[in-house]
Amino acid sequence: MSKTWWKESVVYQIYPRSFMDSNGDGIGDLQGIISKLHYLKSLGIDVIWLSPVYKSPNDDNGYDISDYQQIMDEFGTMADWEKLLEEVHNHGMKLIMDLVVNHTSDEHQWFIESKKAKDNQYRDYYIWRPGKNGKEPTNWYSNFGGSAWQYDEASDEYYLHLFSKKQPDLNWQNPQVRSDIYKMMTWWLEKGIDGFRMDVINFISKPEIFEDGELKQGKQYASGSKYYRNGPHIHEYLQEMNKTVLTKYDVMTVGEMPGVTPELARLYTDEARNELNMVFQFEHMGLDNGPNGKWDLKPLYLPDLKENLTKWQQALDTTGWNSLYFNNHDQPRSVSRFGNDKEYREKSAKMLATVLHMMKGTPFIYQGEEIGMTNIQFDSLDDYRDIETLNIYHELSEEGLPHEEIMESIYAKSRDNSRTPMQWDSSENAGFTTGTPWLKVNPNYLEINAETEIKHSDSIFHYYRKLIQLRKNHDIIVYGDYELLLRDHPEIFAYKRTLNNDTLIVICNFSNQEPIFELPLDLTFHSIELLISNYPTDNNIQTTQLKPYEAKAFLLKS
Repeated sequence: MSKTWWKESVVYQIYPRSFMDSNGDGIGDLQGIISKLHYLKSLGIDVIWLSPVYKSPNDDNGYDISDYQQIMDEFGTMADWEKLLEEVHNHGMKLIMDLVVNHTSDEHQWFIESKKAKDNQYRDYYIWRPGKNGKEPTNWYSNFGGSAWQYDEASDEYYLHLFSKKQPDLNWQNPQVRSDIYKMMTWWLEKGIDGFRMDVINFISKPEIFEDGELKQGKQYASGSKYYRNGPHIHEYLQEMNKTVLTKYDVMTVGEMPGVTPELARLYTDEARNELNMVFQFEHMGLDNGPNGKWDLKPLYLPDLKENLTKWQQALDTTGWNSLYFNNHDQPRSVSRFGNDKEYREKSAKMLATVLHMMKGTPFIYQGEEIGMTNIQFDSLDDYRDIETLNIYHELSEEGLPHEEIMESIYAKSRDNSRTPMQWDSSENAGFTTGTPWLKVNPNYLEINAETEIKHSDSIFHYYRKLIQLRKNHDIIVYGDYELLLRDHPEIFAYKRTLNNDTLIVICNFSNQEPIFELPLDLTFHSIELLISNYPTDNNIQTTQLKPYEAKAFLLKS
């Protein structure tokens, strides 16, 4: 396995709308990000992943792009973006951009042309189909609710949108579409960016023939995901993209891939196949879903999480590479989801960071995670902004679910949980804006904010700093082999990493109980070093009673 900079990096995701507002309009912007680069540098960040800042009508918060080569007015200008890139590089960090090419906005010039006539040269840039028996071409649902097809009266045809109806899917079977996308990617790389995070990139290859999905009882629409996830030409397209564009630059690529399996991920990330560096998989993000999906809540069963993350660690052990994350702009806050955001918020936030950052792969930190930001519970549905959240409320209401039950699901899983503004200090609006924030600030900002965290040496922020520094100091954390310990224990997540003569033992308690940890292996070592812990502790590793949400990692030398 080759050593590369992106394997050794720690990535920080910025959701620009909620990061820092420089001009008082209530919306985060590029100048706001520039003003906080020193903060990211002090944390130890190597790479910034910037969520979309392109021109967009903002139906899906920038993931509906109307011009790939312009900046959204709310975020600033291209000159602001160029200044940001320059300053990121001046701080010794790298910048990767979001690549959203499964779909565009319906306000993109390509789609405007595509709608004009069936014989327009851009018609085939999108996926148009005639209806079937007076209905949509297939019974697929959109990932944001409702049908995945939108009727166009002028041409008496439907276009496919796997997300919002304002996000029509591009037709990757058209070589001109691919050529135009590769030119756009090259344009950004020539500007000096350091790579791409690719939005739902494994959805781009659609089937040759569109068939209905399997309809669940009582539902109007079905999932078509088995037809478009990891579709028939996906590897061909990614290899072409790599050969045409990516291979010419020293860049990092990570593909967001819902529904990807470890076996497929090996193909996508095998260095010999020249596709991508790593993928975002979502299996561990579905372990607290009930049988009816994301909004059907069930508690996490820890052995499921251990089994799942271990499966991925082992599958990509020698071929491919893992991304490591618990948080992003589409997921609730991990300390509220997998930890205890009340009496053990600080301890459980540090514990979750430990279990993740000590694994093999590239860790991703989402803004606010490093200070232990929590989920939000808005009093009114009117305070929510996320299109998926608003759609599901109306959908579940129509199915007869009571308001209180739906709100419990929204409190737990809404994407707005991660999108509340970054909590910088205890001043009004958490120091995010002098205006009215686009999304309300979590009222706990008076206690939870970056300024307070930086001041206290024992804070979550400084714990993250130490974890990041440990990765830079110890090759075993980046490249060591992984083995799960105590596979069936309901409260303890423990594993070991090995490299040459070194062994790393990581012990994490996922509960507010005090279970006993017993080292199941007869390890011989001549020295032991405590690398990190979230409680004062000693060097006893053989048998120890863990405190609530305790985490510790030891380096053993034999």
